Amino acid sequence: MTKPVVLIAEELSPATVDALGPDFEIRHCNGGDRTELLAAITDVDAILVRSATKVDAEAVAAARQLKVVARAGVGLDNVDVPAATKAGVMVVNAPTSNIVTAAELACGLLVASARNIPQANTALKNGEWKRSKYTGVELSEKTLGVVGLGRIGVLVAQRMTAFGMRVVAYDPYVQPARAAQMGVKLLSLDELLEVSDFITVHLPKTPETQGLIGDDALHKVKPEVRVVNAARGGIVDEDALAAALKEGRVAGAGLDVYASEPCTDSPLFQFDQVVCTPHLGASTGEAQEKAGISVAKSVRLALAGELVPDAVNVQGGVIAEDVRPALPLAEKLGRIFTALSGEVAVRLDVEVYGEITQHDVKVLELSALKGVFEDVVDDTVSYVNAPLFAQERGVEVRLTTSSESPEHRNVVIVRGTLSNGEEISVAGTLSGPRNQQKIVSINEHGVDLALADHMAFLRYADRPGVVGTVGRILGDAGVNIAGMQVSRSTAGGEALVALTVDDTIPGPVLTEIAGEVGATSARNVNLQD
Repeated sequence: MTKPVVLIAEELSPATVDALGPDFEIRHCNGGDRTELLAAITDVDAILVRSATKVDAEAVAAARQLKVVARAGVGLDNVDVPAATKAGVMVVNAPTSNIVTAAELACGLLVASARNIPQANTALKNGEWKRSKYTGVELSEKTLGVVGLGRIGVLVAQRMTAFGMRVVAYDPYVQPARAAQMGVKLLSLDELLEVSDFITVHLPKTPETQGLIGDDALHKVKPEVRVVNAARGGIVDEDALAAALKEGRVAGAGLDVYASEPCTDSPLFQFDQVVCTPHLGASTGEAQEKAGISVAKSVRLALAGELVPDAVNVQGGVIAEDVRPALPLAEKLGRIFTALSGEVAVRLDVEVYGEITQHDVKVLELSALKGVFEDVVDDTVSYVNAPLFAQERGVEVRLTTSSESPEHRNVVIVRGTLSNGEEISVAGTLSGPRNQQKIVSINEHGVDLALADHMAFLRYADRPGVVGTVGRILGDAGVNIAGMQVSRSTAGGEALVALTVDDTIPGPVLTEIAGEVGATSARNVNLQD
């Protein structure tokens, strides 16, 4: 059996390859060499990169078998996520791999800025003993303003509290009670600027945060303030900061990130009171190892066809173990729905009932959507692009959940409204200790039939002799029946025959059966991968 191919395009921790294990063919290339990258990516299933490799629309188009792009780090500036999503390619990163490392660097810049450590080190190594010149300030009893109280901001606040600092924060997405639990007082940005002796930035770079600490903000701070940015370049306006330093409105700064990188020439570099590092936020052996192991695990999950919690272009988070067995059931119900309807629904409802709803079941909606479009579009359908296919076709999708399920422990229903107003539904459950997948209803017809690779469904007006006719025609055609159930709404009303067979019923044979029994609908369903 051919192993999936994983391309490692940059130098990663050896632990990354170890975490991938022996189930993949590992290849290497220099992702920074565009020609080499485009040649190497054509037949790979996954690519692992850091920051130097650009996986843009051209690279995604060249990678005809690509299923996952994994960035061993936090940012995704070098990955065209929309292009990957449209192609059904999962994009994953390692969002928590460097939070401790980044927080520690921010704390280091704070201490270095307060005590002039780099400058004094350089002077002494140049033969200059300048104790008085590099007199600093204590951190104890000073006010630290944390702009952005996310995971890294919280770690910085915790660590600097141990230095005896008072911590205030600005973050419009954090509740005051949550901040108070950490001993942090939430303020408006203007209030934080006015009271802080040190300001540290921990925000993502967005149009709203670009230049947030700019000229206006730097006219509101104390003249003894020191500003640290180890988050993203451009959040602190570098020209405005240089002007504030020159005019004495800011006492010092510590910078690890810049608006344009690599940065080797900046007006900020001329100031002795500015401590600068070349984007070292994630540059520890521990962080690189964590990132590599994290994305390697994500690649394993993605290439096994499972949803990945760290996928940035898939709706849904961590999948509870109780939910995981229902994923293939929901997908098969989606495929059965499409086979029964013969068209794409105008509206699709995915309904989940029972104990399973105590967990997040959003992923079951994705799985059902994947199944709905599996046999409709020519492209590969994945958890990534299934919502796009629904959006492009104007399908309204809704998820309904309830803990009440009178007849079964858990039930998943895929229900759709067709263009003519007709409603079709198919419901399934997991049965027994082995989680056997079963259909429990088609429309209003209750059944109890184990899912199989080859199935067929007939709807007709209830009358005697239909079962015998179906069996005779299939027998003559050499098609063996594995299971059959008949359900009817009322005597003489609409009835349903649900079949599982060893092989797909040939089209002419199914047409013959439909003709003889007067079926209003006769559908084959092939669930074989």
